[in-house]
Amino acid sequence: MLISLHVKNLALIKEEEVNFTDGLNILTGETGAGKSIIIGSVNLALGGKADKAMIRTGEEFALIELVFSLDNERQREKLRELDIAPGEDDTILIKRKIYPGRTTCTVEGESVTAKQLREVSELLIDVYGQRENQSLLRRGAQLGIIDAFAGKEAAGIKAQISTSFRALAAMEKKFQEDNLSASQRTREIDLLSYEVQEIQEAGLKEGEDSELEASYKKMLGFQKITEALAESSQLTDDEETSPASRIGRALRALGSVQGLDADLDALAGQLSDIDSLLSDFGRAISDYSENLSFDEGAFRETQERLDLINRLKDKYGRTIPDILAALEKKQARLDELSDYDAARAKLKADMEAEKQHLLSLCRELSGIRKKASDEFRTRLTKELLDLNFNQVDFSIAQQSGEEFLSSDGYDKITFYISMNPGESPRPLDTIASGGELSRIMLALKTVFAGKDEIHSFIFDEIDSGISGQTAWKVAEKMGRLAKNHQILCITHLAQIAAMEDAHFLIAKHVEDGRTESHITRLTEEESTRETARLLGTSSITKQALENAAELKAEAAKAKAAG
Repeated sequence: MLISLHVKNLALIKEEEVNFTDGLNILTGETGAGKSIIIGSVNLALGGKADKAMIRTGEEFALIELVFSLDNERQREKLRELDIAPGEDDTILIKRKIYPGRTTCTVEGESVTAKQLREVSELLIDVYGQRENQSLLRRGAQLGIIDAFAGKEAAGIKAQISTSFRALAAMEKKFQEDNLSASQRTREIDLLSYEVQEIQEAGLKEGEDSELEASYKKMLGFQKITEALAESSQLTDDEETSPASRIGRALRALGSVQGLDADLDALAGQLSDIDSLLSDFGRAISDYSENLSFDEGAFRETQERLDLINRLKDKYGRTIPDILAALEKKQARLDELSDYDAARAKLKADMEAEKQHLLSLCRELSGIRKKASDEFRTRLTKELLDLNFNQVDFSIAQQSGEEFLSSDGYDKITFYISMNPGESPRPLDTIASGGELSRIMLALKTVFAGKDEIHSFIFDEIDSGISGQTAWKVAEKMGRLAKNHQILCITHLAQIAAMEDAHFLIAKHVEDGRTESHITRLTEEESTRETARLLGTSSITKQALENAAELKAEAAKAKAAG
């Protein structure tokens, strides 16, 4: 659920914050008051396209913040997949700043890309306006609607189909690319044979390059090591001037006063420890020097082995495991080419088996879609009749076959509808007006209300092209839908406004010579006055207020009955 919206420096808005409720949140106002800015700001916060022209004149940036409360475990699980942790109170803060040359997006303080932001928003809220209504007209979207209605059963099969389709496509690509002539095969076999032999003869072992490099580095610095050892031994082991000699004398001096003071005895103990460490160091450096040697032959062998390994790395991979993996791959390809006809025959058989598996899955999905289409048609028809269509003749044409084969299956779905007596059904994209599309979208959302895991919806221009009794039917439908969902709805119609659970007025004012838009939650009395204004009277008379109050009373009865 969308708890709050905070907007700063966006178009006509200087700074506004509004808290929404569950149920039906109605937003009204005069034409040009800034209603579209409010809904537009939500879209922007959820990853919509931003433009520097949106920033309020004279300001450095625009800011939009949304706070959502999570409604179900699916949202929490998906957010975990995106590595986003909700706040302690199970809320999500989404913040977007728009600068002249860039935007920044954060969710719960973590920076996200616009793509990630859209993924998050799709979990939390659905926004419906003219653009979303038009998506109904795309036949690919109509297939998606049926799949969404079919739910998890269809989703599981679709996932299998997508995997199988990609596997088959990869096989077909390989079959086409491997259509080699005899001379091409001979050239590739010769090259592969040489490369396989070159790697095999090297006899590589994992980790040997690191060991060789360490040995080579030591041998390369033999002279420097010898000189450093000699100097170190001289400085630490000279009988007269070495640290050991001086420490010995110091210990004897302190020994002469041993037992006279505990602190002094402790200092003598520290010096004794240093003397022991220096003695250990002397023995260790002596042992190291005795075992140090240089073998010219071993140095050359190490150098040559490293040169060989580095040449192989240049050709086949950055590491020895990479080279060995390349060997395995080349050997497999060599085996394949050595028995080319059999390999081609096997690949062709595998392709046919994968295709039959894919078609079997497509048939299963097609049956699921047919069953879902029948139920969907019945339920959508009922919802459309409730929205005051004179007649609804709604059908779903499902064409199936290999000619439609894709990663979504092999079905083509087209919605056919007639909403007037005497007219035969035609494809939805050829007949529906803006007002009809708005009602169809509302009916569609009502059908999905029990299936959707999204709790919050925004309806913009849901009242486009409707009035009178139809407007009242739409209002009733929205009132019923709002019983179990949060709805934000911009409207110009009194019938829809009367159904409000919370009513917000958006208005423009001139302050300090500049126009600003403000949003205010109305009291019950103020809501009645605004509803009276929407009824279209030139002035808000006593009769207009009575009509508005009566309309709101009827709305309350309808909500209680629904």
